[in-house]
Amino acid sequence: MFSRRTFLGAIGSVIASEYSRSVTVLAQASNTFSADPFQLGVASGDPAWDGFVLWTRLAPDPLRGDEGLANPIHVRWEVATDESMHHVVKRGQIAAVSELGHSVHVEVSGLKPGRKYFYRFHAGGATSPIGRTKTAPALRSQQDSTKFAFISCQHYENGYYNVHREIAQDDLDVVLFLGDYMYEHHTKNSVRRHRLDSPSTLDEYRRHHAQYKEDVDLQACHAAHPWLVTFDDHEVEDNWASTNPGHASPKGEDFLARRVAAFQAYYENMPLRIASLPKDNSIKIYRSLPYGQLARFTVVDTRQFRSKQPCDDGRKACAARMDAGKTMMGFEQERWFANVMRSTTAKWNTVANQVMIAQLKEMPTNGGSEPVYNMDQWDGYTAARQRLFAALAAGKPSNPVFVTGDVHQTWVGNLKPDFDVPSSPVVATELVGTSVTSGGNGQVHGQHIAEILRLNPHVVYNDARRGYFRCELTSSEMRSEERVVSSVTEKGTKAITAATFLTKDGLPGVTQVN
Repeated sequence: MFSRRTFLGAIGSVIASEYSRSVTVLAQASNTFSADPFQLGVASGDPAWDGFVLWTRLAPDPLRGDEGLANPIHVRWEVATDESMHHVVKRGQIAAVSELGHSVHVEVSGLKPGRKYFYRFHAGGATSPIGRTKTAPALRSQQDSTKFAFISCQHYENGYYNVHREIAQDDLDVVLFLGDYMYEHHTKNSVRRHRLDSPSTLDEYRRHHAQYKEDVDLQACHAAHPWLVTFDDHEVEDNWASTNPGHASPKGEDFLARRVAAFQAYYENMPLRIASLPKDNSIKIYRSLPYGQLARFTVVDTRQFRSKQPCDDGRKACAARMDAGKTMMGFEQERWFANVMRSTTAKWNTVANQVMIAQLKEMPTNGGSEPVYNMDQWDGYTAARQRLFAALAAGKPSNPVFVTGDVHQTWVGNLKPDFDVPSSPVVATELVGTSVTSGGNGQVHGQHIAEILRLNPHVVYNDARRGYFRCELTSSEMRSEERVVSSVTEKGTKAITAATFLTKDGLPGVTQVN
């Protein structure tokens, strides 16, 4: 495990390299590689009105990780207005260091708002693939529309990334990834296999991420659009909560050390800004990004600061789920979220959230008479959910919409202060997206789902097939398409639009239109 002093020293080196305008001849500038160092692809993320962050990670032998690589390695980058890279408008250099897994995170600024750019990297005589990205609209601009997709839950072993190939070919401004980018465990009936099971050290998490990044369809999706990312539980381990280990931690393991290793590997493998560099055993992942006057994307963290799940993290409800002292986001983040909702001037306020907010009441399958709830979702934190709704009521943000992942099914519904009272007013829309692959091919509606929909009239739609949501915001409406693929156990299946939903400006709630 890396030391705190070594890690902070590496951070200082990277910050100095990224922001220094002086031309410095870095060590290993002439380093060459035994194989292509860009096998994990390229990516961009966190777009601003004048720039974005660019990412790559040098890995000529992803199975070996950093073994045998020099430290540091000189990497050059360039941004152009054309795909042929003839009209370069920005260029620079950075040190890829072993302390950060030979990843680079270049924060580019000084570009024009609302336009596409192309980028690539050079190192040791090798050149990366060319990526395409886009800046956000100018802060006060009134753009006609903003198009985005959101996805989550991509267990490598459960299937092929047909969804990513489809998104790569779409015309979008940004992609939101809502958690479970990788899974830490093996699964039954796998289509393809992890090389590692239950990573716990930094080296193991790095190699595990590398296996996911080797997928060509995932690489294509990263290279096609800027991403906004957040994590959920499987990037560390199933159902962890704050400093509490999840379901699979070996007895006696130092969970905090495992979490620190997972956080650093996550940062190293994602297109995140320097503000998200892990420090003090945590990683800053919640943030809010303006997208002109039409949209704002607010990313929350419902895993790192939450209270431990109540009721032994089971399905049977208990009084602890009503505890006002329990928090899903942590009280500091709750205050931050309330301030964002109070200060935003955007027409549409999209909140990227990991776990389902809407109440989902079920009756036990064993014939019991008391309803059951998922304690890992907001149903286990009902007082915190009421504070979330109170922040919306106090801040009065225009058109709040929550987009959510985690449950491997599509659930579309209306958020209400009291889900058990039909006359309780609708305060926001929630679109819960299905998985990219997790859970295999999914299934069609069944009698059990029909009963759940009867018990939860605020939910208007359910589907268990694999896919993603494609959304378009305009001044008058949000149109959301559920796009599904017929199979993830076969390569190359195409996506179709299974259902379309509308949320009208000024009218909270969602309706299905086909």
